[in-house]
Amino acid sequence: MSGFLQTSPMFEPLHEAGKSFEQLDHWPEIEYLNRLTANSIGAIATKSGKQIRFVPQAKGACEFLQQYEPRIYLTGEIQSRSRNWHDLFNALVWLTYPRAKAALNQLHYHALWQERERDQKVRSPVRNAATLIDESGVIVVSSSDYLLDLLKNFEWKALFWQQRASVIEQMKFFLFGHGLYEKALCPYPGMTGKGMLFQVNANFFKQNVNNQIAMIDIWLDNFLSRNCLTSADLAPVPVLGYPGWSPDNTDSSYYDNQSYFRPRKMKEESRVNILLENL
Repeated sequence: MSGFLQTSPMFEPLHEAGKSFEQLDHWPEIEYLNRLTANSIGAIATKSGKQIRFVPQAKGACEFLQQYEPRIYLTGEIQSRSRNWHDLFNALVWLTYPRAKAALNQLHYHALWQERERDQKVRSPVRNAATLIDESGVIVVSSSDYLLDLLKNFEWKALFWQQRASVIEQMKFFLFGHGLYEKALCPYPGMTGKGMLFQVNANFFKQNVNNQIAMIDIWLDNFLSRNCLTSADLAPVPVLGYPGWSPDNTDSSYYDNQSYFRPRKMKEESRVNILLENL
């Protein structure tokens, strides 16, 4: 598995957390991940104050307190499968965005608790949004209102091709969702994230990537602390449109594929349902 973080620029946010993987000749098992957590700068903890640690996945638990997200919130224990890319990326995202992942876990926990108290059989809008972010979240930062407006309005070719130089200088994507990172191992047209958009000043792009991520982690923590969060707060982002994230997007015709770079005519609810079905 050595070197996988160098195979795509999409993995850049995970470089610091996964830098020791370069020396490994074996899969990083749970205890190795726990050592990384212990050696991280500052304790990585849940919003309930429990220091996180990775534990083997248990069989499906019926009791609420033993379910995946409640168990993290109440004990700090993150159930993880051995030799599983999905869970490995989840661990790396915890190491990279610890405040945001703790906020997201808290959002999951409280939404699940409310569903349980109300005997609610369907997933709430808050938990829908939390699931989309956890699996497919992508942070979009830009110092240009114009570029952000193009993205919000699904003007993909204008954004990624006609404004390509400006995008490189004034806009940056950071993957967050661990499901999206897993897809980045074998990227494909149709690979779409759910975007959280942040306006920044030009000085942001002068910072090194670790400082950028530290700032983003704080912004995400605040963003995810809202109780009224829904999927409507997230923007669809065809991530392979970003310059350099696909070898094929150096040709303008790449952006003519409307099955990937979809116009805005599809209702947002339909997009959310499609994404949830694919998680």
